[in-house]
Amino acid sequence: MDKSIPIEAIPLASFIPDLVDEHTRNSTSTIPTMVSSLHINIMPSEDVDDETYNTFATSPPRMVSPLRTIWPTNKDWYDGDAGPSTGPFKREPFDDVDDEMQHTSAPPPQMAIPLNSIRPTDDSNNNSYDAGVGPSTGPAKRGRGRPKGSKNSTSTKPKKTKVYDPNSLRVTTFLGNFDSEITEAEKENGNQELVDSVMMRFDAVRRRLCQLNPDEDLLVTANTNCTKFGVKTNTRRRIGPVPGVQVGDIFYFWGEMCLVGLHRQMVGGIDSFTAAESAVEGHAATSVVTAGLYDDETDGLESLIYCGQGGSDKSGRCFDQELKGGNLALKASVSRGNDVRVVRGVLHPFDNNQKVYIYDGIYLVTECWTVTGKSGFIEFRFKLVRKPNQPPGYAIWKLVENLREHDSIDSRPGFILRDLSFGAELLRVPLVNEVDEDDKTIPEDFDYITSQCQSGMTLDLHVDRQLLGGQNFQHQSCIDQNSTCKQRNGGLLPYHNNILVCRKPLIYECGGSCPCPNDCPTRLVQTGLKLQLEVFKTRNCGWGLRSWDPIRAGTFICEFAGVRKTKEEVEEDDDYLFDTSKIYPRFKWNYEPELLLGDCWEQVSEFINLPTQVLISAKEKGNVGRFMNHSCSPNVFWQPIEYENNGDTYVLIGLFAMKHIPPMTELTYDYGVSRVERTGEDEKVYIGKKICLCGSVKCRGTFT
Repeated sequence: MDKSIPIEAIPLASFIPDLVDEHTRNSTSTIPTMVSSLHINIMPSEDVDDETYNTFATSPPRMVSPLRTIWPTNKDWYDGDAGPSTGPFKREPFDDVDDEMQHTSAPPPQMAIPLNSIRPTDDSNNNSYDAGVGPSTGPAKRGRGRPKGSKNSTSTKPKKTKVYDPNSLRVTTFLGNFDSEITEAEKENGNQELVDSVMMRFDAVRRRLCQLNPDEDLLVTANTNCTKFGVKTNTRRRIGPVPGVQVGDIFYFWGEMCLVGLHRQMVGGIDSFTAAESAVEGHAATSVVTAGLYDDETDGLESLIYCGQGGSDKSGRCFDQELKGGNLALKASVSRGNDVRVVRGVLHPFDNNQKVYIYDGIYLVTECWTVTGKSGFIEFRFKLVRKPNQPPGYAIWKLVENLREHDSIDSRPGFILRDLSFGAELLRVPLVNEVDEDDKTIPEDFDYITSQCQSGMTLDLHVDRQLLGGQNFQHQSCIDQNSTCKQRNGGLLPYHNNILVCRKPLIYECGGSCPCPNDCPTRLVQTGLKLQLEVFKTRNCGWGLRSWDPIRAGTFICEFAGVRKTKEEVEEDDDYLFDTSKIYPRFKWNYEPELLLGDCWEQVSEFINLPTQVLISAKEKGNVGRFMNHSCSPNVFWQPIEYENNGDTYVLIGLFAMKHIPPMTELTYDYGVSRVERTGEDEKVYIGKKICLCGSVKCRGTFT
């Protein structure tokens, strides 16, 4: 993954109450009713008028409970999954919570008094290297998501946001001063580092919301909050490619495409320039998204037939489509021949309720005509043809779909073995060599195991149970509020729908002595492979690992299985060694509390500092994790997992997706380095023993 710099933002300033007279309160039908005292529904923000603002200035302060999120109630404004729709909007589930984030016992403030903007000073987190162990040699750089060399953005006074407190049904005004650390220039024109950062920050907030409200029918606010707080890039409309967005990139939510500038229409499958905005004369389409809601013909790899927009309303009434808006822009693009970005929406192979959006590159609109649709009314049709010499996008999806459905792996070029695990895994692990199809050499001999071999070793972590939420744990069902699993993970489960919510110093899972069933919501790393992985030959880094399936950020990929060893037992030439004591450049993955109207001091620690060095060798015994190569810009990170069995404590190493990963993309994590040298006040040089061939623009030259 491209290096992402952690942001330590300014705490929220204050909440100032506003008074609403009885007439206004009684006539405001849009004020949401409170379903639960633990959840607050809040209207989308908008500018406060002068009369209301004057009320703010003259009203004495009152007791106000801290607001947690902005929940938009205008359903027409934003759809959780997205796209054009003529029916009810889908609501998104939420995920992401954390042990150190629980401050529910803190009393509300006695009076809402504006606080001065304060930046946190260096703390213990600054003495860590993100993914692993070992002290850092200096303070963390501030400014998550900002590429090296970019300057701080100029803070401007934010708009006052009108939101509602359901406890009092009074309007409150949020006066926070959050700096996204993305400059105005970077918001207009991004790069891959910024795109990755915005996507990760958005998804981190989304996971947190899902964790806090797993059973609530609430609208996803991650996009709303990121937009309002400036966590976005590529806001300038453009024709052609978008800086930092690569052909084949995948998106799980429509709002993600909007935040990175790939498709700016929150509701609508056609994005376009007006005549005044266009880089060419007149209207011009800039991007289209096939969302499966119309009669599009999208099976072709090099072309598609796109149905025009309109022709029905939310009540289901049908009528002829009109040559206006997006339809007019697409027709204009036929004669102008301008580039149009195409995003194809497809259903997830294992979750038909989840749509995945694949950026398939640049197309040209070559034809436009009208037909009588299934409704009996006139509809527009547009033919789009893919420009040649582009990397594959949708074609990769169709390739994997064909492999999965027709079980044709034996006839693949470079096929060697159907299952490298020889039945040890629930899902087979194919072995292929597409670099040299005639070479049928298999990896060096090793015993395939599905989990770590402890060799009689246990680990005394000496973990302070008070910090994990309690001391004397009594095993209860993991869905119970006072269960062992929840207490040891800070009061909330670490996963939501099998997605990791936050990186932590240590995550607790139920072990063999736990009375919970095998489908315990905390037992994830111990349950084996869930993805269709394959081992393949890379061009210059030996064997590698990739997935047939699209992978969402936070997904568990595999355990790093091997034999636990002591430092004295490790062989000098062991190229399959996992070592928690290596030095790992820091990165930021967890959500920012400020984006949920929280306090920056509530940030969940990602500082991993195990008291005992964990060494795992996969040289003689291992699983697919042994084939995951190093990269200085990885898409996978590791997370220590604690579990108990018969009174003994063990630690596993789980490998999780750092960001969304398209099918057939090589999976890599950072192996770390042996030492670090400082060359300047803010510059570090990471020094390893082996030459790095990852090819990343962030390659530091060496590893381990």
